[in-house]
Amino acid sequence: MPKPTIEAGSPCWIELASTDPQRAMEFYAKVFGWSYEIKDQQKYGGYTMALKDGASVAGIMLNDGSNGATDLWSTYLRVNDIDAVAEAAVAHGGQLRFGPMDVPEQGKMAVLADAGGAEIGLFEFGGHTGFGLASEPGAPTWHELHTRDYDSSVQFYREVFGWETSVMSNSDDFRYTTLGEGEGAKAGIMDAGALLTESTPPHWLVYFGVADTDDAVQKAVATGGQVVQAAEDTPFGRQAVLRDPTGAEFWIIQDPAQD
Repeated sequence: MPKPTIEAGSPCWIELASTDPQRAMEFYAKVFGWSYEIKDQQKYGGYTMALKDGASVAGIMLNDGSNGATDLWSTYLRVNDIDAVAEAAVAHGGQLRFGPMDVPEQGKMAVLADAGGAEIGLFEFGGHTGFGLASEPGAPTWHELHTRDYDSSVQFYREVFGWETSVMSNSDDFRYTTLGEGEGAKAGIMDAGALLTESTPPHWLVYFGVADTDDAVQKAVATGGQVVQAAEDTPFGRQAVLRDPTGAEFWIIQDPAQD
């Protein structure tokens, strides 16, 4: 498959912060068939690039547990001027967590909290230009924000990242807005106020494509993962929610065409 075209404002990269990167690498290699490239220790602190069929799909870094941070997957959005976007985010109710900072020879990055409190990464391309593969088995296929502050969050991404949004559903029990429309949509925002527990912060989550959801669930459990939500059929494909061996949560989904 050709390298995905990633426009400004769209998801461009995902990253796992893990307290046990080696264990995580073994787990995702079994579940998704990933191989790895470990970057220079001095320049990048041993940052690991995950590859599917030779194409970059994700990064893995050490979570040192500072400030009680749990293991999790994060999404980054592409920006053309990271300093301007960071400034706009603060002006529209966001908070800058860290950066912007240079990543030697790769680009610039920052992390902020959006208007609803969910953390999202920013990346300005340099030598690194995002996903080498997407929307395929073993690669990220969807990115979704679960928020308590639905209206303000949708407005935030419109104003700060220039999102052209489409309302997929606006019923009392399901409100959902997408970046783009139909098959061209790149990400979604869900009103999850009724779903998030008091102790669960708003957050972005990552869906990975799989060829067979049930087979992927079996591999995950056999390799130390946990099932959070059992596999079920949906209009978008058969999906399940899993946790890796150290607790990072992710979703998997099988293309309906592969059923």
